[in-house]
Order: sequence, then structure tokens, then C-alpha cells
Amino acid sequence: MRVSFSERLRALIEERRMTQKQLAFDLRIPVSTLGGYVQGTSEPDFDTLKVIASYFDVTTDFLLGHPTADTKDSKEEDLLRIYRTLSLEDRKVYLEQGKAFIRYKSLHGPLSSS
Repeated sequence: MRVSFSERLRALIEERRMTQKQLAFDLRIPVSTLGGYVQGTSEPDFDTLKVIASYFDVTTDFLLGHPTADTKDSKEEDLLRIYRTLSLEDRKVYLEQGKAFIRYKSLHGPLSSS
């Protein structure tokens, strides 16, 4: 299932725990314009799309739902996006948790879903 631009933008705003008003201020666009993007009733022009991507440190391809050459699917893009939002210290912790998860699975097998 392809995630729409409005859904990706909404998720980025929620992940940063910010308001639409704050984002609109930071991007120097009207709150109503941003509201249209979030609601899916309008889409940004190319220049604004690039500004949004830069602000969130994601690619325009990510915002538009197009997988990039270095990622295989949206879950991998999510992991990369999350990683990029973290501080250097938090990135170390995030990677160590991933490595611990892999070690656990190699010893105990797949996790059961109950």
C-alpha cells in the first residue's frame, strides 16, 4: 500500500511532536496552506516540496512515496528516516539495540506473534 504525501507529512509532524502552526512558521508558509497539505486537499509546488524535505532531512522521493535506489521498501525508508532524526549519541544506542535484537534472534529463533 502506498502512503500518500499528506500521510507522510502528518507522520513527520507527529514524530517531531510539533504543531502545524510551528511548522508553517518555520517554513514561512500560511498555516492554511500547510493544513491543505496535511489534509490532502492540496500539494506543494516543487520549491516548497524541496524546502519540506530539507527541513525534515528526508528526500523528496520519500515525501512522494517513491523508493530510492538505496532502499528496498517503505519500512527500510522509515528506519533510515528515524535514524537521521536522532542525535549522534542516540544513533549509537539505536544501532546497539538493533544489533542486540539480531543476536537475540540468532540464539532464540524468530519471535512469535501472539
